[in-house]
Amino acid sequence: MALPPQIDRRLAALGVRPGDVDERFVRGAGPGGQKINKTSSTVWLRHRPTGVEVRCQTERLQSANRELAWAQLCDKLEERARSAKAEVIDAREKERRRTRGKTRGQKIRMIESKKHRAKHKASRGRVGGEW
Repeated sequence: MALPPQIDRRLAALGVRPGDVDERFVRGAGPGGQKINKTSSTVWLRHRPTGVEVRCQTERLQSANRELAWAQLCDKLEERARSAKAEVIDAREKERRRTRGKTRGQKIRMIESKKHRAKHKASRGRVGGEW
């Protein structure tokens, strides 16, 4: 069975081939009685390279569950790609912050602090000034 065009476009944008995905139709579980127990309307997808799994049994029709499962798989893979990209950007930004120099204000405050510390330590000497 062919996938809807919007799912095909999303998969192509992610670089996922439909052949990399295991698709199985299994019997449902949960409330619904005899109908859900005897029909294989639940769709189970697994993307082999990443190990991402999706199960969908929200609808009564296998075809509707199939479309929903493929959409959910695309959502999960897109979120995974987004988080990987954000991780790279965060690492780059962290390195940039680590290696940048001090601002002018920070340098002035540091020098003032050192002068204050020197004055404080100098005042610890003997009253007469001689040892």
